[in-house]
Amino acid sequence: MPVVLDPDAAAVYKAFQEAGRPAYESLTAPEARAYYAQARFATNPEPPELARVAPLAIPAPHGPIPARLYAPKQPRLQNGLSPALVFFHGGGWVIGDLDSHDVVCRQLADSGALIVISVDYRLAPEHKFPAAADDAIAATKWIAANARELGIDASRLSIGGDSAGGNLTAVVALAARDAGGPALAGQLLIYPATDFAMTHGSHSEPETSVLLTHSVIRWFRDHYLSGAADIHDWRASPARATSLAGLPPAYVLTAGADPLRDEGDEYAARLKQAGVPVTYKHYPGQFHGFFTMGKLLQQANVAVSEIGAWLKGLG
Repeated sequence: MPVVLDPDAAAVYKAFQEAGRPAYESLTAPEARAYYAQARFATNPEPPELARVAPLAIPAPHGPIPARLYAPKQPRLQNGLSPALVFFHGGGWVIGDLDSHDVVCRQLADSGALIVISVDYRLAPEHKFPAAADDAIAATKWIAANARELGIDASRLSIGGDSAGGNLTAVVALAARDAGGPALAGQLLIYPATDFAMTHGSHSEPETSVLLTHSVIRWFRDHYLSGAADIHDWRASPARATSLAGLPPAYVLTAGADPLRDEGDEYAARLKQAGVPVTYKHYPGQFHGFFTMGKLLQQANVAVSEIGAWLKGLG
């Protein structure tokens, strides 16, 4: 599929190239985390003002999971309780944290007029699969069980994330369905990774290897998974789940210049075939990672606004 970057996306990509952006696969995990954190400050837009931002510590068997709660100025209250979005950051299960996605969580809280709770799940390679998935599932369960104390309406609890966070979102939705709860109002899948087999066409197209390159994906995979057998586990590759029926309504976003494009597109199609309500949005002229670059890319801010409208439509 031919890919032509939007002018602003092409300019950003050129700037990264001219700045000597390092290849993640040439770095250690700590080095990659440090670079990613630094780069985020250069691409984040000015954050909206919120009513409250507060740290949380979510109990888990291995120890507390750090999290951060974002409360908007004008939440959509029903009986004094707000809808909420549990958010899982991207970063290939290796990089990223609460700070890397702080601004986008503020944007989503403001745009969706709801509480956002960002979850700082354990990272690889220090914590291999399924640690991140286990943390995402445990955090969602705890938030649902303690919703009232957090000011949240449990009947309006959604989950979401970008890239690796989109992967974890799909996994949590499947786990919640199979466990009989918690009930989820929606799942937000922003250019999600859904199948570690990496056999979809967009994984082999040169035009998609922009910021997220094919070699970087393999680097992430090798850090996260312990071996080939993990590829077939639905907790790593949610597309390997036998059935996608009975899952919450989904918003699936894909980008044209993205190796993950085709698996996201296929996952959206499979959800729809399984009877799941799906809102699908494709940004043909953008690259993987654009969603968190609102300072440089106007389409990122458009996406935040459209997702906010979708979240409001969930109730």
